[in-house]
Amino acid sequence: MNTMLKLKLAFIVSLILFAIVTIVPSFYSGAPNWWKTYMAPEGLRLGLDLQGGMHLVLKVNLKKAEENTLEFAATDIKDTLAEQSISAVRTSSSSADTIIFTLPNASSVDQVREIVTEDFPDITARVESKEGSFPRIFLTLKEEKKDYIKTHAVEQSLEIIRNRIDQFGVAEPVIIRQGDDEIVIQLPGVKDPKRALKLLGDTAQLEFKLVAESAGLNLPQLVDQARSAGQWTEGESVTKLNRGLQSRLPDNTSIHFEKNVDKQTGRETLTPLLLENTILMTGEMIKNAQVRIGGSFNEPYVSLDMTGRGGKVFATLTEKNVGKRMAIVLDEVVRSAPVIRERILGGSAQISGSFTHEEAADLAIVLRVGALPAPVDIIQNMTVGASLGQDSIQKGLYSGVFGAILVLSFMIIYYRTSGVIANSALILNILFLFTGLAILNATLTLPGIAGIVLSIGMAVDANVLIFERMREEYALGKSVRASVDSGFGKAFLTIIDSQVTTLITALALFMFGTGPIKGFAITLSLGIIFNLFASLFYSRVIFDTVNTIKPIKALNFLQFTKRPNLDYLKLKNITYGISAILVTIGIIAFIQVARGKANMGVDFSGGSLLQYKASQDFTMAEVRQVFEKNDMKEVSLQEVENEHRLIVKIKRSEIVVANLSEKVGAILSTDLADRQFILESQSEIGSSVSAVLRNKAIQAIIISLAGVIVYLAMRFDIRFGLAAAIATFHDVLVVLGICWLLNVEITLLIVTALLTLAGYSLNDSVVVFDRIRENFRKGENKPLAATINDSINQVLSRTVVTSLTSAMVLLALFFIGGSVIHDFALALLAGVLVGTYSSIFIASPLLTLWKPKKV
Repeated sequence: MNTMLKLKLAFIVSLILFAIVTIVPSFYSGAPNWWKTYMAPEGLRLGLDLQGGMHLVLKVNLKKAEENTLEFAATDIKDTLAEQSISAVRTSSSSADTIIFTLPNASSVDQVREIVTEDFPDITARVESKEGSFPRIFLTLKEEKKDYIKTHAVEQSLEIIRNRIDQFGVAEPVIIRQGDDEIVIQLPGVKDPKRALKLLGDTAQLEFKLVAESAGLNLPQLVDQARSAGQWTEGESVTKLNRGLQSRLPDNTSIHFEKNVDKQTGRETLTPLLLENTILMTGEMIKNAQVRIGGSFNEPYVSLDMTGRGGKVFATLTEKNVGKRMAIVLDEVVRSAPVIRERILGGSAQISGSFTHEEAADLAIVLRVGALPAPVDIIQNMTVGASLGQDSIQKGLYSGVFGAILVLSFMIIYYRTSGVIANSALILNILFLFTGLAILNATLTLPGIAGIVLSIGMAVDANVLIFERMREEYALGKSVRASVDSGFGKAFLTIIDSQVTTLITALALFMFGTGPIKGFAITLSLGIIFNLFASLFYSRVIFDTVNTIKPIKALNFLQFTKRPNLDYLKLKNITYGISAILVTIGIIAFIQVARGKANMGVDFSGGSLLQYKASQDFTMAEVRQVFEKNDMKEVSLQEVENEHRLIVKIKRSEIVVANLSEKVGAILSTDLADRQFILESQSEIGSSVSAVLRNKAIQAIIISLAGVIVYLAMRFDIRFGLAAAIATFHDVLVVLGICWLLNVEITLLIVTALLTLAGYSLNDSVVVFDRIRENFRKGENKPLAATINDSINQVLSRTVVTSLTSAMVLLALFFIGGSVIHDFALALLAGVLVGTYSSIFIASPLLTLWKPKKV
């Protein structure tokens, strides 16, 4: 054994040892702390879909932040004017970003303008004076202040949410900013998703306002009229309600709802109250908040301790308003409205309102930490129960192990000793893949497991290319050593080209994918990179080592069939006709998808997807009957066969979705209580997010195909790039058409499958193109059609074996991987068949249309 071979073996052994040392802490919790610290300190983490938890995307309402800032400034301005004995009456404004004060004393205009300019530098004051009427002053925020709010409101919200989560007690949360106004939150293993959702979503805008006189106004009737006129829907903000009723309410007043809960029945009611718009105090004056027990019913309430300034303000406002009702408003809802009996000293108050202990504790948390500077809208919510996560892990592992066993067994039976070497390369590839994920501190998701399983099939392809080339060279009479040399040498560029085209697709997925899809792209990309190392370097070193120790006397490979001699181009008119029909169906499917008329998942339509598991058998007939009885026509129901699972889809606006989601749970827990339905996962996506996901999916497809065309044009010729692109479009459209005909739900995972099969199709086409180029360069002066036919016949054995091994892995995913990736595996299975067909009957025959004279 020569020195170079020894060095190569030593290098491989050192890499294997490094990989083992690095990956052990991720799978063995008993490893010493120093080991975990220095070798991949974070290790490999499980995604929320595997361990359970919540993934939320919050959108900060920056417009409301500006309005709140202006509102607080206007209150301070009015108080300052009152101290100077200047009368200012607030007047209704048609725009939320403008506040208007009418000045009964016209001589005070200059003084008011001077006070605003000197004491409130963030406010612009514009005076309007008309003959015969009192002057009015228009207050707006300066642009510099608006820019400041946009910059800091999200950061402030981020910090406040982080503090709330810390006090809530979630281990290893992920809280990051995304874009200009979004916050992404991941809460692994959270036990009470509903409580966590409320804790994060509550703005905790605490305000003290006076209850206004509503004599002569029938508030319930006004609310009903607004609802009937379509000006407001229950569940929407009261701001919208008051905008519709503005002309019918006294100046400087608005309607809010007081929340009351019946002590005996637990029934919740909302009673309209008319409040003055002036904010007397805010939550900024609260120093501490604690849960206490007391009152006639021994109920929990929240005790407030105010700051020094807050105590003085509270004493003053209670002294001035004895006999009036003061409303304590939390996030636009009146929690209590007691009558002020006397001046209250000591800087303390309490909020009562039929709280449960958990509600009171959560309210105390948000008041202690502070209010969000602006409301936040939950535009995406994905919740997975721990039991479903464990189920996903088991099924993902089972499918991976079973698929690997099938492939490993086939390789040993078909390629004998070479198959054993290929299998060791495959195992090494998987070890390096997990090591790479651990070093990158990557999160392993269910699509990530699918990417690993898929990379198993792709890892085999490189070795199959080498072995089939070795078979050809050995059949020409070369020695085993010479056949091995030629096999690796002549397959090198083909392997590089085929793997790079798939890598381009994976990178496009990483750039434009979101969440779990990025996990799939990372595992696929790492798998491709380690495939190249394992097949081109490791396998060659092992072959050389085996030949040195005990020379291989013969290459005894099995063979399905001898090399065929078929005329594929003779069939092109027939295959073009078949493809035309299939592509037409695909185009129709694409149009339906673009119009939203196909079976669109909530990823792209917006809405909610709820997955329940029952403890007993149920029939869809009884479930549908119960939902129809409760007038729930907005939902679609689907059973996961043999798993006692029910999927409920709601494709509506965010507000309606939230209400219906709660109603669905209530129906299942009451009308079908004996079935014991448990919510396993919940995914809510707002329309704005679904539009972003739709655009990113389109971008990923365009970028990946453009990248592949450019690469193939550089490596071959622009005509080859175009032929491959057309064949790839053909494959994507055909598989999309198949999914549409089978009523498969179009989700992000299906888009991922389409992009992956695009890479697979390109892989097949590149292998054929490489052989066509090689045969052209032999200078045999054969007609183009004959060269193409010969090339396809020469690589057909490789195509069959690769398709077979890929199908083995995908069949394991399809039958064992579980309902989550069932459709994903189905789309890829169809893609393997269509991709194999197109590389033979579409991509290569297209070259004859341009008649290339050189390659």
